[in-house]
Amino acid sequence: MQGRWQGLGRKQTAFPWERRSTSPPYLYYSLFCYFRKIIFEKQWFYLDNAIGHIYGTTFEVTSGGNLQPKQEVEETSTETKEAGTDNRNIVDDGKSQKLTHDDIKALKDKGIKGQEIVQQLIENSTTFRDKTEFAQDKYIKKKKKKYEAVITVVKPSTRILSTMYYAREPGKINHLRYDTLAQMLTLGNIHAGNKMIVMETCAGLVLGAVMERMGGYGSIIQMYPGGGPVRAATSCFGFPKPFFDNLHEFPLSKVQSLLSGTFSTETLPAEPEENTLVEEESNGLSEEKQSSLQEAEEEPAPEAPMDINPTEEQDTMDISAEDVEFKENKEKENKENVREKQMKQWERRKKLQEAAALLREKNADGLIVASKFHPTPLLLSLLEFVAPSRPFVVYCQYKEPLLECYTKLRERGGVINLKLSETWLRNYQVLPDRSHPKLTMSGGGGYLLSGITVVLEKDKSDSSNPEALKMEEPSSKRCKLQDLPC
Repeated sequence: MQGRWQGLGRKQTAFPWERRSTSPPYLYYSLFCYFRKIIFEKQWFYLDNAIGHIYGTTFEVTSGGNLQPKQEVEETSTETKEAGTDNRNIVDDGKSQKLTHDDIKALKDKGIKGQEIVQQLIENSTTFRDKTEFAQDKYIKKKKKKYEAVITVVKPSTRILSTMYYAREPGKINHLRYDTLAQMLTLGNIHAGNKMIVMETCAGLVLGAVMERMGGYGSIIQMYPGGGPVRAATSCFGFPKPFFDNLHEFPLSKVQSLLSGTFSTETLPAEPEENTLVEEESNGLSEEKQSSLQEAEEEPAPEAPMDINPTEEQDTMDISAEDVEFKENKEKENKENVREKQMKQWERRKKLQEAAALLREKNADGLIVASKFHPTPLLLSLLEFVAPSRPFVVYCQYKEPLLECYTKLRERGGVINLKLSETWLRNYQVLPDRSHPKLTMSGGGGYLLSGITVVLEKDKSDSSNPEALKMEEPSSKRCKLQDLPC
């Protein structure tokens, strides 16, 4: 088995592994999930030994599931390969291999490496020498993939993650193919120092691609539906903390109120009232202690009977003291939770105000939309926050919504260079004497609507006024129309 493992950065929880459809398989996981047993294609191992190695290091799975850096061994074979001229006389009846499954399992139990198992499979195959040289290479590659456990750690990138999602779970990214995503970044003119607005429901893949292209410089405003943004794929890039300092978020439900000027958040304190909360807690605890002491003083002490043991009395006093201490600790913990919740709410409202202030400037350098919702209302609303002479790109899996959006934009005005395009991709196998298009290819990668914003003159948009249309006509044309006989 050959695989490639992907270090996914800061995320502590395990990210589900993904597999590309092409060979060799690509596997992506968080390198911080060490001390956990990983199972992939009937192979299990631990990632402890991968920590500390550079990207591109190749490991071999040894006995016990441990990873050991693989040492490159040069294959120096002076023997000439015996190969047939064609494969027409080879019959795949399942009887050409002398080794059975039990024999192969016994070899694995003895601890024999995958390379030796592949060599024994070749020696015990009755039809291997009759195959052509190309067929022999294909056979060896297939058996190595099955029996050799080789893991390579690679650095996360937009291309790797987009390929992974498109191969395994395309529904999560709205069937956004990696070449379509690359065109979106190009048409949107994404570069460092931009102020971008991103509206996507692709598990954070488009957002991560924009952040990677900008390199931590500039600002990004993510528009999200529902209760909060989804950034599952964004966390897989392993961005450092400064990348998230200029990442803002704003809910779609409050866009109309922001445009109409009625947007307002709850009243925010100038500073977090941390000192006040601490004082209240200390006062509350002191009052509770004083009241408990007063009650203890006021309560008359019962007369102890003659047969009570002093040790039992001491035990009851210890138990009551422990109960009081437990109650105090529990109340203190509850108040700390309330204070932490208030701090989080305060920080969230503060970030919301910052994002609203950036949107009110209406000088964004670009707009990227890749959503499962209908693009027309989204685009018409979000274009209000984009400065003139700036690009915008809209992705949709189907062309009909984009056709409607195209028509609405033509009627509305304020945009130029409108283009509706479909990307077409075909993969080629490039090998000596056998380069050709691959038999399977992607049926479609979605559609893109792109354009450039311009200043929208409201006087010219009123096409229902004939006097306004008449005044727009040149003077020479108006004279000619007036001279014509009825």
